[in-house]
Amino acid sequence: MAEPSLLQVSDLTMHFPVHGGVFYRQIAKVHAVDGVSFDINASQTLGLVGESGCGKSTIGRALLRLHEPTGGQVSFQGRDVLDLSGSGLRGLRADMQMIFQDPFESLNPRHTVGDIISEPFIIHKRGDAEFRHRRVGELLERVGLPADAVDKYPHEFSGGQRQRIGIARAIALEPRLIICDEPVSALDVSIQSQILNLLLDLQNEMGIAYLFIAHDLAVVKHISDRVAVMYLGRIVEIADSESIYKSPLHPYTQALISSIPIADPTLRQQFKPLSGEVPSPMNPPPHCRFVDRCPHAADICRTETPTLKPLEGGDDKHAVACHFAGLSN
Repeated sequence: MAEPSLLQVSDLTMHFPVHGGVFYRQIAKVHAVDGVSFDINASQTLGLVGESGCGKSTIGRALLRLHEPTGGQVSFQGRDVLDLSGSGLRGLRADMQMIFQDPFESLNPRHTVGDIISEPFIIHKRGDAEFRHRRVGELLERVGLPADAVDKYPHEFSGGQRQRIGIARAIALEPRLIICDEPVSALDVSIQSQILNLLLDLQNEMGIAYLFIAHDLAVVKHISDRVAVMYLGRIVEIADSESIYKSPLHPYTQALISSIPIADPTLRQQFKPLSGEVPSPMNPPPHCRFVDRCPHAADICRTETPTLKPLEGGDDKHAVACHFAGLSN
């Protein structure tokens, strides 16, 4: 019997109200996330990619209840995440942590590195002062920083070093899942690979699962076991990393994959440029969200919502939401 997934997300929805007018009433809502479903197994990385504003970061924050979801179900280790409150929710966050995009904004500039990394132990009442001091030194060395950095402040470090501090804080309580919200996008290219390799090493040692959110497909390919592609609040394709990069089925995924630069000037790339603009999330197309930019759009795309499912006779782990999947592959 197969082991149940560590995290199961079903039909997750996150709408933000828009208020206006004389009486500041709700006049619209932003469809940030609309019916997203996926799962993550232990020690596995799911890459979540898409254009800015498609809802990737909103999903990560909704899973941790930093945003209260509008609807759907989230199950972590068999527990209903959306039903937890108080001490139950606080206990869950020991097992679900987050690494933020901006390593400077996510660290309190008034606290020393030792205080920042000690905070999870204090909040969750783990050990005494001697234990915390020892563990902070061990965590700093584990992420590639000297133990004597405990008395320094975030502004005394480079961007890559600050992100290492954020990673040390995230792994302090040995979580089962870490949500990585574009953790390398604010770093120099030369530093990005070091941080990615650190995350992979930690995963191998600690068995951590990652939800890796990014817009850089080359980065996602390097670290992910599976990849989910989002467009305007919905997942349009999900498969293992190798399949989605070699055989993308959705026209949006094909356009994204074709835009990845190839480090070989002798090879000629066949780009699949997209026409039109991304619709407003306050007024998205009612059925296929991609219909106004798709080269294969037909009447059915404007009247029936494509479901995320495997193609007949295809890989049952490669699902796509498109009435004409794979036509231009």
